[in-house]
Amino acid sequence: MTYRNASIAAYIVFFAVVLALPLVLNSFWTNRVATYLVYSICALGISMSWGYAGILSLGQGLFFGMGAYMLAMSLTLAIPENNPVPELMLLNMEPDAIRDLCCVTPGSFLWIPFRSVAFGMIAAIVVPCVLAAAVGYVMFKRRTTGVYVSIITLAFALIGQLLIINNQPLTGGFNGLASLALLEIGGFEFDPYGPSVYYLVAITLLIVILAARYMLSGRIGQVLKAIREDEARARYLGYNVENYKLFIFCISAGVAGLAGMLFTLTAEFAAPSLMAVPFSISMVIWAATGGRASLLGACIGALIVNFIGSLASESATFQPVWPIILGGLFVFVVLVMPNGIAGIFKDLIDRRPGLKTQSLKTEEA
Repeated sequence: MTYRNASIAAYIVFFAVVLALPLVLNSFWTNRVATYLVYSICALGISMSWGYAGILSLGQGLFFGMGAYMLAMSLTLAIPENNPVPELMLLNMEPDAIRDLCCVTPGSFLWIPFRSVAFGMIAAIVVPCVLAAAVGYVMFKRRTTGVYVSIITLAFALIGQLLIINNQPLTGGFNGLASLALLEIGGFEFDPYGPSVYYLVAITLLIVILAARYMLSGRIGQVLKAIREDEARARYLGYNVENYKLFIFCISAGVAGLAGMLFTLTAEFAAPSLMAVPFSISMVIWAATGGRASLLGACIGALIVNFIGSLASESATFQPVWPIILGGLFVFVVLVMPNGIAGIFKDLIDRRPGLKTQSLKTEEA
C-alpha cells in the first residue's frame, strides 16, 4: 500500500464513520457530534491558510462569529412576533411605540434584508470573505508576515467582539441572539436534534474537504507551499505572493463563515463569545493536534479535542483545569509532534518495508 492509497483509505473510513454515526446515537449526541463536525470545518479553514500558506490567523473567530450572526438574524426575523422588528430592539421603547423598522434605532435598517433566510445564508459566507479581503489587502499588500499577521487578526477579532457587545439595541449585546426559528427550506424543517441538521453539517463538511483537497492538490497548493517555505524565493520566481495569500486567506474566512452559519443551526444561538480570543486560539489547537498541513488530520484533531473537552467539562476534577490542559496539549504538539496526528500516520506508513512515499505530491492526509 502506497501513502496515496493509505490516504484515500483514511478518507473513505472517515466519511463512512461520519455518515453512519446517527444510526447509533441518541438525539443529544447527534446534536453534539454535529457541533463537533462544525468545529472540524473551522479547523479545515485553519489548515488551508496556516498549513499550506503559513498564515497563522488568531482572529478566525471573527469570521466564524459573523457567519453565525448573519443566519441568526434571519432566523430571528423568521419568528412571526419578531417581524418586522426583533424584540431586542423594543426592550427600551414605550409599549405604544411605532414599530417602524427604519425608525426603531439607528442602524436597524440593516435588518431589513435579513427577512429573507436565503440572504442570511449567502451573507454568512460573503460577509466574512469581504472582511477578510479588506483586512488581508492591508496586510499582504504591505508585505506583513509572521507574528504581525497573527497580532493584526487578533486585534480585528477583538474589535468585532466589542462592536457586537456595545451595540445592544442592534445586536443583542452580551446576550447575543437566541430563541431562533428553525431553518425551513421548501417546507422541510431542519431539527437541530435530529438527523436532518446532522447530515446537513456532515455532507457540507465532506463537500468542503473534497473541494479543498482538489484545489490544493494542484498548482495552487504547490505555490502556497512554496510561499510558506520561502516567500522571497517564490516572489523571485515570478509568483504574485500577495495575491495568492489574499486568495487563500479569503477562502479560509469563507469556510469559517460557513461553519458559523452551521453552528447557528446546531446550537440555536449566536453570541459575541464566538469572536473571543480563546475560541480562535482553540481552532488553532484543533488544527495543530490533527496536523496543520493535513486537511483530514485537522478535521480529526477538532473531533478528538472537542470530544475530550466534553468529557472533561462533565468531570468536577478536570472541568476547572481544562483550559490549562488544552494549552499544555498545544505546547506538547508543537514540541513533540509538530506534524500532529497526520504526521504520526505518515511516519508509520513510511516505516513499512519497501514502501516508497511520494511525499511532495501527497503531503496532505
